[in-house]
Amino acid sequence: MEKKVILSACMAVLLSSCAGEFNKVYKSQDYDYKYEYAKQSFAEGKYVRAASLLMDMVNLKKGSEDAEECLYMLAMSEYMSHDYESASQTFKKYYTSYPRGIYAELASFYVGQSLYESSPEPRLDQSPTNGAMNAYQQFIDLFPDSPLRPEATRRLYELQDKLVMKELLSAQLYYNLGGYFMNLNADNESNYEACIITAQNALKTYPYSKLREEFSVLIMKSKFELAERSSDKRRLERYRDAEDECYGFLNEFPDSKEKEQAEKYIAKCKKVTKD
Repeated sequence: MEKKVILSACMAVLLSSCAGEFNKVYKSQDYDYKYEYAKQSFAEGKYVRAASLLMDMVNLKKGSEDAEECLYMLAMSEYMSHDYESASQTFKKYYTSYPRGIYAELASFYVGQSLYESSPEPRLDQSPTNGAMNAYQQFIDLFPDSPLRPEATRRLYELQDKLVMKELLSAQLYYNLGGYFMNLNADNESNYEACIITAQNALKTYPYSKLREEFSVLIMKSKFELAERSSDKRRLERYRDAEDECYGFLNEFPDSKEKEQAEKYIAKCKKVTKD
């Protein structure tokens, strides 16, 4: 027990000493020493400390032979500190300032990486996702022979899948709302129609998505539900449309787990249209 107390006390003294040393460096007017300390902190993986020093040094080093290195280290320190928003801006600033610089390829790649790390779950606003996709595509265009291209391409498709999932969640929400608030118009089409439009637009935008079947299921089910709830003037038209959709679905997905449901819809549609 006594040894643990002594060890804790020693650690507290050491940390206090380190903090005191950093504060002394931070306040120092010896900029060469300050920069070397920042580089040492970076090399030791103390990225928060490095970033704190380098933020002040970027403007001071502008125009010097260290300017390029300083800006890149700041960007990487921010990235490694998980300050991805700042990192993306600093990497972008580096590439804009030094498009032929020694770190240009890496900086361009890490703009995408930083935004990728900021990309939220599909239900939330996907602005960072779109930004990351644009950054990765720009990187691929600028550096087509880069060894990092496969990684950028993989992440690009991964982010696209997230956008597709967001559209699927939106379409599912409309479908699940179903008959709620259907008094908004006379033909009971607010939610189901919204589901159909959302799903169809997603299929046009992402025709090769692995979620294609899920969108098609929602379209088929929504068209049938629309037919079921239609006014007399549109009833036959919508049942025929639903029947055609079911046949199209079975043709494209003959082994779907929704096959039986599609066949039931067809039987009901035929019965209505024949009567």
